[in-house]
Amino acid sequence: MVIFSKFYDIITLNFYKRMKMKKVVLTSAAIAALLLSGCSSKNPEVDMSADANQNMGGMNSSDNMMSDSERLQQLISSIEGQVQTVYFDFDKFNIKGDMQSAINTNAGLFNQSEAQALSVKVEGNCDEWGTDEYNYALGLKRAKAAKDALVKQGVAADRITVVSYGESNPVCTDKTKACDAQNRRAEFKVLP
Repeated sequence: MVIFSKFYDIITLNFYKRMKMKKVVLTSAAIAALLLSGCSSKNPEVDMSADANQNMGGMNSSDNMMSDSERLQQLISSIEGQVQTVYFDFDKFNIKGDMQSAINTNAGLFNQSEAQALSVKVEGNCDEWGTDEYNYALGLKRAKAAKDALVKQGVAADRITVVSYGESNPVCTDKTKACDAQNRRAEFKVLP
């Protein structure tokens, strides 16, 4: 009977140890599952009401299906479709009074909350009159004048770069004064 009693104690002891081990394993698994589920990210629900559409610049609910790069490209295209060229008088680089409205329009586009992460490149251009070196310098002065005008309207200076193409990038090649006037300009390119 003593042997049976010891054997019974050993069996029940092992049984309790196994039960205890199962509880430890199951408890550990449950804790791990809770911890891992707490770390999962959840996509926030987006309210696409009429007010939200207005705040997003009129984007519709199909825009939710676009990737960030597609949305960014759409924003860039939208801004570039509205941006206005600034024209200059012969051999001048100051912003004329009638061109201030173009600067104001462009600054408004570049200051939109959605556009704050975008950069702007101002490209200075000239007509064919003058040497290459002179026109390059004049184009740079025109680009800088346009940049300064945008900065005065609240566009951050560190978002704007300037470049001069001198006379190398004409939009018109006719030998007329009207054509030359079209080439004396600053253009604005929006960059990601």
